[in-house]
Amino acid sequence: MSPPARPGQAHWLAVLSEPLLELTTGEALRRSAERDPGRTALVEVVPEDMGSLTNAPSTHRRWTYADLLAAAEQCAQWMLRRFEPGERVCLWAPNVPEWVIVQYGAALAGVVLVTANPALRAGELKYVLEQSRAAGLIYAPEFRGTDMSAIAAELRDLTRHSISLADWHVLAAEVGEIRELPRVSPRDPAQIQYTSGTTGQPKGALLHHMGLVTNARLVWSRAKMEKTVVVSPMPLFHTAGAVLSSLGSVVTGSTFVLPLLFEPDLVMKAIERERAELLFGVPTMQIAILQHPARTHRNLSSLKVAISGGAPVPSELLRRIEAGFGCELLAVYGQTEASPIICQTGADDAMEDKAGTAGRPLPQVEVRIVDPAVGKTCAYDVEGEIQARGYQTMLGYFEMPEATAETLTDEGWLRTGDLGIMDDRGYVRVTGRPKDMIIRGGENIYPAEVEARLLEHLMVTDAVVFGCPDATWGEIVCAALQFQAGKQVPSAVALKTHCRATIAANKVPVRWYLCDAFPMTGSGKVQKFRLREESAAGRLNPLS
Repeated sequence: MSPPARPGQAHWLAVLSEPLLELTTGEALRRSAERDPGRTALVEVVPEDMGSLTNAPSTHRRWTYADLLAAAEQCAQWMLRRFEPGERVCLWAPNVPEWVIVQYGAALAGVVLVTANPALRAGELKYVLEQSRAAGLIYAPEFRGTDMSAIAAELRDLTRHSISLADWHVLAAEVGEIRELPRVSPRDPAQIQYTSGTTGQPKGALLHHMGLVTNARLVWSRAKMEKTVVVSPMPLFHTAGAVLSSLGSVVTGSTFVLPLLFEPDLVMKAIERERAELLFGVPTMQIAILQHPARTHRNLSSLKVAISGGAPVPSELLRRIEAGFGCELLAVYGQTEASPIICQTGADDAMEDKAGTAGRPLPQVEVRIVDPAVGKTCAYDVEGEIQARGYQTMLGYFEMPEATAETLTDEGWLRTGDLGIMDDRGYVRVTGRPKDMIIRGGENIYPAEVEARLLEHLMVTDAVVFGCPDATWGEIVCAALQFQAGKQVPSAVALKTHCRATIAANKVPVRWYLCDAFPMTGSGKVQKFRLREESAAGRLNPLS
């Protein structure tokens, strides 16, 4: 391992021990299909009491690499009859196998995939479609009680084509003119992944093929996983699902076992049945599996590695998870704009490093810790902003040049906004994050978006949203509110209903407080840390 760039400074040079993969997402699939066409590439896992969401002829379907490539090529031809290379198509669906097929079909067609959380409400999806200037919307008909078809119909005029996955098996089988697939460059845009900003307006990180392919490969390489079986309930609309899980499986010639949703026993059954060696999941998922009553009846002995991201894993929890699964637990750190992983622990790391740090930078990425006040590199073990530079940084935020300039420096550094320290061995410890962000079960939630929605309520005069620690979710969303004087105060149930009409359920506060006055700084800013302290001490007035 190479030393940091300069003695005494927290600046880690890119290690060139593993090569960059100058491949597109489609080329990665084609290469694995050529090498091992008969190997199982994709396995569908659906709860026994649920049918297919896509009108597929059966559930629990399986694809070999030859099958998956053929389906992706058919999808590419279908897309090229409707879209031009370079256009953007939004995919709004849960973890169905068709998601993966569209992912690789779009790549082969040169179409940029815009990923959307299936929990988005109409207003949130409208923003994504309009901001990305999507030419098409591909959507699941429904999921978890949400009539996605009705929302898609409401927004039909925003795109040139709106296609339900309920019709997919008929549409994709249409035989038309076979077009020559376009030439796609490894540095061409592959996906737009939306990530919330501190203003509450989501920003679309434009990610390129080579960055995604190489990042997925390097994460699996540090985990020492190759030609194996992975179970991952991580959502495909996130880089954790689309890149680390789906693409990671393809570039290593592995089998991707895809649960429709996270349900602990469903995941355990899949691990047991498929003899999985690798499990992806945020700490919340892993804890839920260990605490499930069926855990003692499931054979998870095939697991060798579990990879966790989205939230720090305290040392005691790490030991508990490793003991419960009987395997190594590795942590990853990164963000969507980095395609997504910057640092990762390894199986050879000491327990104190696995438990107390985010590991060392992956190969081919340069990392430094910078004093944000003066822009100078910090000394070892001195807190500053974590910045990264390398092959995997985003091309920019789609059509947001000012936001891009704030995040990517002229020298190519990605400003993560996270605080951390680096020791003289290159291990990075994340010590903080943007003060407003809440991480609930690995999902980033920015209070400004929730506050804006609360302030739309006629009775609310001011709202402050903040996170509080929670044993299950890591953090939960809390809201402190002020109301119009002399008017009836709405109930917590009414406020939840108000929020749920336009924002996803995971963003809706679960604790509600009445506040006559907020704690303020001398410059007039709300001290959210004080609200967290007051909540923990039980000194805030709960709203019934």
